[in-house]
Amino acid sequence: MALIVHKYGGTSMGSPERIRNVAKRVTKWARAGHQMVVVPSAMSGETNRLLGLAKELAPSKTTDAYSRELDMLAATGEQASSALLAIALQAEGMESVSYAGWQVPIKTNSAYTKARIESIDDKRVRADLAAGKVVIVTGFQGVDAAGNITTLGRGGSDTSAVAVAAAMKAAECLIYTDVDGVYTTDPRVVPEARRLHTVSFEEMLEMASMGSKVLQIRSVEFAGKYKVPLRVLSSFTPWDIDIVEEAQSGTLITFEEDEHMEQAIVSGIAFNRDEAKISVLGVPDTPGIAYQILGAVADANIDVDVIIQNVSKDGKTDFSFTVNRGDYAKAIDILKERVLPKLGAHEVTGDAKICKVSIVGIGMRSHVGIASKMFRCLSEEGINIQMISTSEIKTSVVIDEKYMELAVRALHRAFDLDQQPA
Repeated sequence: MALIVHKYGGTSMGSPERIRNVAKRVTKWARAGHQMVVVPSAMSGETNRLLGLAKELAPSKTTDAYSRELDMLAATGEQASSALLAIALQAEGMESVSYAGWQVPIKTNSAYTKARIESIDDKRVRADLAAGKVVIVTGFQGVDAAGNITTLGRGGSDTSAVAVAAAMKAAECLIYTDVDGVYTTDPRVVPEARRLHTVSFEEMLEMASMGSKVLQIRSVEFAGKYKVPLRVLSSFTPWDIDIVEEAQSGTLITFEEDEHMEQAIVSGIAFNRDEAKISVLGVPDTPGIAYQILGAVADANIDVDVIIQNVSKDGKTDFSFTVNRGDYAKAIDILKERVLPKLGAHEVTGDAKICKVSIVGIGMRSHVGIASKMFRCLSEEGINIQMISTSEIKTSVVIDEKYMELAVRALHRAFDLDQQPA
């Protein structure tokens, strides 16, 4: 008898009928002899609805106190879907109980709206499992040291599910979503995109960080840290599909490299529209400049991605970096108010109409000329590269947003990702 964690996304929980189907699927796994922990997201659209209401009522200048209330509000979406799923399971004749994040408890830090999990107490959950119950734990939320409800940020239910699986040493964590696995790129942009049967943890980590929306990056980090076997599969297959077939469907995120992986130089193409570029011009070229600029941004809990510092001229340099588009206005304000006067820089400029496109593949380690092939492909399409970032298994470029789909299609073709590997 294995302990299995199921996670269901918002679309899987989008209506009473879909919740009923989830309950039937979970019941099938429980009756096959598995101990089941289920982590559901809020019903699709619910979190957006709640946050939209908050936005209408929000003060002109938001503070930590406002963010705390946002978490109080947003956490109710998952609480509702967890209780509804427990009720649906009871209708299927399964004993079940639902817990909010603070009841488990899932302990986090106090960074409201993007908290990080610090520990999970699994005693209560284990006791219920031992008593033969299906346990439902709200995704996306936890509690800080002061007893305040916190949320983990968008996609946080994935992170909750993997963290619960890690804490309880689950045999596998199954992420049910509205796609049937991880693809070479988004099939909505490139219809020829292929589903990958396996993808390495490192590749998945890079793809998630570069904008692939299948899995939230922190959930992949968690899976890697605690070696949690992770599978992405569709919740829209019939609930009564044979359990052996279901357990082998979708895409497995694996920690073992095999010879087949080496054959694919590039495994996938990730992209992210949600980017903005900020440039600080005429910065004195002295030690500690990067820290003075980025430290102030980091203190405001804003993630910085691609960074470029130009060559110094007459003791001055230009410093550019990218942030999430939602953090763009806040980062600009911080730089203008706190950093510019202190540094004596000329000005801060920005561009919110950029995107990032990345090629990812474990095979890039052992092959040369991959980046140059990417750059040649983009130049042939007349696409100007504004920034470049590389790691051992990925190359990312920042380009004008309007060329994003063209770039993704061209690169998908250039690296033969529409062809089945030999």
